Amino acid sequence: MSVIVRKATLNDLPVLLEFEQGVITAERPFDPTIKGGDINYYDINELITSQYSDVYVAESNGDIVASGYAKIKTDRHYLKHAYQGYLGFMFVSDTHRGQGLNKMIIDALLKWCKARNIYEIRLDVYDDNIPAIKAYEKVGFKKHMINMRLDIENLD
Repeated sequence: MSVIVRKATLNDLPVLLEFEQGVITAERPFDPTIKGGDINYYDINELITSQYSDVYVAESNGDIVASGYAKIKTDRHYLKHAYQGYLGFMFVSDTHRGQGLNKMIIDALLKWCKARNIYEIRLDVYDDNIPAIKAYEKVGFKKHMINMRLDIENLD
């Protein structure tokens, strides 16, 4: 299987919008706070065109089979770094999982961040999404902080 990783273009939007729905479908079981129906997480057009972010895709035999983005974010004033690279929109199509595509996308995103002197890299993953956590740990990410929630609507 021949795979190339490249920057996404606006011509890729139809496939990327499908991938976005794949991410949402995969995450709904982990998050009861996600609205039902049609929603969007990202402004993919903006992520592709902004100077502060970029979307990368993996292509196999002319088909886009994986995606991810990096975005430069201003970080909190009390941290050692002023900016962080935030990764998101990590998606690999069902038929191409387990082939190292997530690592290929992350490697391209990390290279993009390093070229902009961004060395602190963060991402969010649901605590119960064990396969995703393992994939991120495999490329060097470590658990850092846990975000906790409580729904008090029906609490006495």
